Amino acid sequence: MRRLAAAIAATALVSACTSDAPPKAPPAASSGPVAWTALAAAPSARTEVAAAVAKGRVHVVGGYTADGSTVATVEVLDTATGRWQRGPDLPIAVNHAMAATVADTVYVFGGYLAGNAPSAAVFRLDAEGWRHVAAMPQPRAAGTAAAVDGAVYIAGGITSGGRLADTMLRYDSATDQWSTDFGPPTPREHLGGAAFDGRVYTVGGRTGGLSGNLAAFEAFDTRTGTWTRLPDLPTRRGGLAAAATCAGLIIAVGGEAAATFAEVEAYDVDAGAWRTLPPLPTPRHGLGVVAAGTVLYTLAGGPRPGLHVSDATEVLDTAAVRGCPR
Repeated sequence: MRRLAAAIAATALVSACTSDAPPKAPPAASSGPVAWTALAAAPSARTEVAAAVAKGRVHVVGGYTADGSTVATVEVLDTATGRWQRGPDLPIAVNHAMAATVADTVYVFGGYLAGNAPSAAVFRLDAEGWRHVAAMPQPRAAGTAAAVDGAVYIAGGITSGGRLADTMLRYDSATDQWSTDFGPPTPREHLGGAAFDGRVYTVGGRTGGLSGNLAAFEAFDTRTGTWTRLPDLPTRRGGLAAAATCAGLIIAVGGEAAATFAEVEAYDVDAGAWRTLPPLPTPRHGLGVVAAGTVLYTLAGGPRPGLHVSDATEVLDTAAVRGCPR
C-alpha cells in the first residue's frame, strides 16, 4: 500500500445557471412499459465526460466541447425537478476522467489533460468546492470508477506512455490512501463499469482504435480479491458507459465503432444473463451514465464517432424489468 499526502486547494463557489428549456420532471417509478423520456437539455454540449450522482443530483464533469477544447465544466442535474444548474469548475480541465460517489460525496479521478497526457490528480467536492485528495499511484484516463463500502476501484484505462493499465487502483476514502490489486483479466480502455453487492463489474471496452472493440464482461469480488469471467456483453463495443440499478441490473449503454451504438443491454445479476432494453433514442459514445434507484440517466456524449458533442439528457425507468428490493 502506498500512502500519499493530500494537498488541499480551495476552488470557486457554485454559481447558479439554469438551462433555458423548460424542464420535464423525471419519470416516477412505475410498473408500466419500459420507455425512454427526454429531459431538459444540458446547458452545454460535451463528450467524453464523467458522471456521478449524489443526494439526487447528477454531476456531469469535464470533457470536450465542439471545438476540441478540454474543459473544467461541471453541470448538475436535479433528479427531482429535472432542472440543470452550473456547479463549480474542476481545478483543472480534463477529458476521459472517471467519477464515483462515496457517502454522498462526488470524487473525480484522472483523465487526460489538454495536452493528452493522463493525469493522476483526484478531487473531492465539498461545500466550498473541489479539493485535492491523495493522487493516484499512476496516471489514468479512459478507465472506469466504481465505489464499494467506502472504497473506489479504478479499473482499466490508459496510463503513462499510452499503455493499457494492467493493475487496478483502490482508494480508501476514510484514510485517503491508495493500494493496488490485479486488474481485469482483459486489459482494456474506454470500458464501462459499475458496482453492486460487493462486486466491481467491467464491461466492453477496446484495446486500441475503433476496430479493437471487445465484449469482455468480468467481475471483481472485493471480499475475496478474485476476478470472474462472466457471459460476454451481447454487443461488442468500446466508448460505452455503464451503471448498476438498485435491483442488480448492470446496464451497458452506447459506444462507438463505424457508427455510434443505440444498444442498451442489462445483465441481471440474479439471473446471470443478459437482456435487451429499449434502444437509446440518441445513440452516443463518451457519455455519462448513472442510476438513481431504478432510473437510468444518460447525459452528453458524441452522437457520431470521433469529436462530436451532444447536450441530450435521456432517462429510462427500469422498474418494470426489476424493481428495487423492499
